[in-house]
Amino acid sequence: MIPVRGYKGANVAVLGLGRSGLVAARALSAGGANPICWDDNPAARETAESEGFTCRDLSKQGAFEGVAALIVSPGIPHLYPKPNPVVRAALEAGVPVDNDIGLFFRSVATPQWDNYEQPPRIIAVTGSNGKSTTVALLQHILESAGRESQLAGNIGRGVLDIDPPGDGGIVVLELSSYQTDLARALTPDIAVFTNLSPDHLDRHAGMGGYFAAKRRLFAEGGPDRAIIGIDEEEGLYLAGQLSEGNGDDRVIRLSNTRKLTGAGWNVFARKGFLSEYRKGKQAASIDLRAFTGLPGAHNHQNACAAYAAARCLGLAPRLIEGALETYPGLPHRSQIIGDAKGVRYVNDSKATNVDSAAKALGAFKKIRWICGGLEKDGGLDGLKGAAGNVTKAYVIGREAAQFAMQLDVEAEVCTTMERAVAKAAAEAEAGDTVLLAPAAASFDQYDSFEKRGEDFIAQVEKQLNAKSGA
Repeated sequence: MIPVRGYKGANVAVLGLGRSGLVAARALSAGGANPICWDDNPAARETAESEGFTCRDLSKQGAFEGVAALIVSPGIPHLYPKPNPVVRAALEAGVPVDNDIGLFFRSVATPQWDNYEQPPRIIAVTGSNGKSTTVALLQHILESAGRESQLAGNIGRGVLDIDPPGDGGIVVLELSSYQTDLARALTPDIAVFTNLSPDHLDRHAGMGGYFAAKRRLFAEGGPDRAIIGIDEEEGLYLAGQLSEGNGDDRVIRLSNTRKLTGAGWNVFARKGFLSEYRKGKQAASIDLRAFTGLPGAHNHQNACAAYAAARCLGLAPRLIEGALETYPGLPHRSQIIGDAKGVRYVNDSKATNVDSAAKALGAFKKIRWICGGLEKDGGLDGLKGAAGNVTKAYVIGREAAQFAMQLDVEAEVCTTMERAVAKAAAEAEAGDTVLLAPAAASFDQYDSFEKRGEDFIAQVEKQLNAKSGA
């Protein structure tokens, strides 16, 4: 655990007692603070009280008297679409509002670091799509290289729940816009921006606010190295803001759509090959096409980001290449479930928005596409023209009929995962891929994208067992 520094003897309110909130309370206590906890869910309060924490209704008049700060869990809105009443009360009382990410960055460095031969390094990854794969891939590279490393944030453990990093240790963080938007301290050594596409727009009052939340990691943090995907206008703009000139190699530009050979430091992927260029000259090249854990151009972009971060740490290209080749992939992200009679089944339940689904559709040929769910802001217009590899769509979700009418491919309304998988499996031919890439949130039918993916896997296994006569 990372004991929180700076609040010894102070009362610190904690709103939201899920994973990050409860860990924040523990870390505050470990640092000598007095956590005052609240959650609207009685079961969450009961759990906190069973650990000895004080729970007090923070919505009551005068709740913030004598309170030094309010720590808010990521899912609780602090500004848009409107502030949570407790957050507003804290702001009215002049109490600073922060989150566990801010506490982590203000607390992780200790005087002990002065005695290390190599100070620990913090790598933070943000963006719309590919964050989880990028950090998991980077963690895999570091493990393959024998480097001490820990994975935390929006994936793995909560940031305050990790062990204090040792001499030369590396902490790899996945950070969502919910986390970067509020953190009062953001000081990574290396920061990565993968890409940007519409998502969480209600929470950030549109694309401008969404981009601003991501940009804070770079503008507030001032990382030593900034790795920026420049295939969208926002990334190109951000790279330009951070760079002092076209030869400034503190900014590493990434692309999976074009060759980058400028005077600075560039990493790009084209036609399945990753290339690194420095000062206009090629420094390395890796053939990604046969790496089964990284199918499609979107995963090649993730490989570029993880490769660039590993190079910033001084790892050799050949070592990185070996790790990329053995990367097994993450559950629910281009996860190959099985193959029967030439038909491949792929679970990409994490493709919860239009952009990520479009990228998944570009990674395979002859697709039997299972899609649908709770539509996000912006509709499905971004899928127009992206379904050229789709033979047929099988639409799930409570609003499956409305979803299907917006697609520019043949679509059958199936509603349930069971029916969609059964129909797709029955109609698939050798060479086809049955792909779950919903382009929508899961909450109309499932508690999470993981539950949706698990249902897909279960239904696929049922079909495979039936075909094998098991």
